[in-house]
Amino acid sequence: MKIGLITGEYPPQQGGVGDYTRELAQALMALGHAAQVITGRSQEAGSKRQEDNVIVQRVIDAWDVRCWRQIAHIVGNDGLEVLSIQYESAAYAMQVGINFLPSGWVRRKMHVPIVTTFHDLLVPYLFPKAGPLRWKIVEYLARHSDAVIVTNEEDRARLSNLHPPIANFQPPTSNLRLIPIGSNIDPLKAGEFDRAAARARWSVTPDEYLLGYFGFLNLSKGGWGLMQALKMLCDAGLPVKLLLIGGRTGSSDPTNAEYAAEIERLMTSLGVKERVIATGYLETAEASRALRTCDVMVLPYVDGASLRRGSLLAAIVHGRAIVTTEPRYPIEGLIPDQSARFAPPNDPAALAEAIRRVLLDAALRVRLEQGAREAAELYTWDRIALRTVEVFQRVLKR
Repeated sequence: MKIGLITGEYPPQQGGVGDYTRELAQALMALGHAAQVITGRSQEAGSKRQEDNVIVQRVIDAWDVRCWRQIAHIVGNDGLEVLSIQYESAAYAMQVGINFLPSGWVRRKMHVPIVTTFHDLLVPYLFPKAGPLRWKIVEYLARHSDAVIVTNEEDRARLSNLHPPIANFQPPTSNLRLIPIGSNIDPLKAGEFDRAAARARWSVTPDEYLLGYFGFLNLSKGGWGLMQALKMLCDAGLPVKLLLIGGRTGSSDPTNAEYAAEIERLMTSLGVKERVIATGYLETAEASRALRTCDVMVLPYVDGASLRRGSLLAAIVHGRAIVTTEPRYPIEGLIPDQSARFAPPNDPAALAEAIRRVLLDAALRVRLEQGAREAAELYTWDRIALRTVEVFQRVLKR
């Protein structure tokens, strides 16, 4: 099958959607399919080249209506059989041309099915008083795609309950599928690992506990509560440090930089700045080693743990003891006090107590690590690719 994966961001840009697309493309090719990536233009105008064994076309000038003609040209020139849109509004610079790719005009130019994977259902900006129109733009893409993939139960519930309902989208039909994301950080790529040396690199002494936070600092990931909890643990006399793993802001969402600066000021005002270590952007192997260095991964999402969170999947596949916030919907493989310790969202005191319990209870920590390793078997890339191919095959048959 010849598959075109459309994404608004792609490595070396920093962002979960781009990383996901690269991993999916590699997994699809491992199954014998011809997958290529279509993304924004790079400095090498009109470049089409192989990157990490993936054919990448960096040719899209802008994600407004101009992208339609460019994508249609690639479809015809390369004989693509299916297009897969990897959608997150921020990745497309808040432009909405991609939302209307399944429109009738474009369909007349290229006769291939379009499958959209929603990495979240956040709306594009449009203009200051757009209001409900922003959601209608996202809804249009869902209603006019030949099939829709969501990565978590929250988004499946929202799309399943649209009024009027999307034709043929009511469960148990195959047009709306939940396929979780996988981790873009492969622990097998870390190579030999000396944990003592890794901790020394980050100036962590043998008698100190190391907490880990992975991913960008943004409002939804609970940085404010995390710093408050760190302050409480320090005040209680626990020798803890916090490792912020990865870049702070990413390439797509400009609000990340504002929030990261706000958290920086909070660290200073709380007096915990000297207890926080920021790694900056790390290559895959380095990020993997940093994850394995931590005693506990702390992921306090303000909207609860969710399968759309790549940072959560990274902690799972690395077999870390995880403290996170209670999910709104059950997450397969994550069992309270068996594979994760949960705390209520937006409750720094409860978060601090959950962390303290895991740090001081060695048996609990070992149990959580083992539970995470078992849960990781549910979220492998070969499994994700197989389920994605099933969706493509169904729309091609129709």
